[in-house]
Parts: sequence; structure tokens; C-alpha cells
Amino acid sequence: MAAASIANIVKSSLGPVGLDKMLVDDIGDVTITNDGATILKLLEVEHPAAKVLCELADLQDKEVGDGTTSVVIIAAELLKNADELVKQKIHPTSVISGYRLACKEAVRYIN
Repeated sequence: MAAASIANIVKSSLGPVGLDKMLVDDIGDVTITNDGATILKLLEVEHPAAKVLCELADLQDKEVGDGTTSVVIIAAELLKNADELVKQKIHPTSVISGYRLACKEAVRYIN
């Protein structure tokens, strides 16, 4: 699954002891970073689901400035779990409704 692959790329860079990644572009420029948004910006992603996660990280970076790796990992897990539910013959609309309900409850709990 493409989303899981994207999450796997950035998850080792999560947290205070996260590892740096060394990325080399087409012309040989080297970037060393542990920032999820930077890592994903430098990847050449073609898969639509993977692109969505890269865009999600970019949006998180622009809106909040932090948490890009976390948001990608959480989104990838939600997609993985949704895929399992669909394989169990649960309609995608029901999965979405369940996620929306869970989101509302989480926000209510936080407030």
C-alpha cells in the first residue's frame, strides 16, 4: 500500500531521537533532515494516495509548522484500517461515517 510506504519512509525520523535522512536529488545536491515535510517534498511521488499524504504533510507544515511526520503516520494508519474494514465487506460510506463520528467524539473529549 502506497500510504504505508510513505509512512515507513518518515516514521524513523519521528520524535526527539528521530533519525536524519540523507536525500540526493537528480543533480547531486544533498539534503540531510529529519523533518517529515522536507523529506516528502523531495520525493518524486506518483501514486495518488501517496501524493495525498505528501500534500497533507505540506498543509500541516504551512498551517501549524510542526507535526508533519505524526500526521502522515496517523493518516496512513487510518487508511490501512479503512482498507481492512472494506475487505471485511463494510461499505466505504460506513467507514467514512464511523471516522467522522470518531473525530467528533475526539474533539468533544479534547474540549
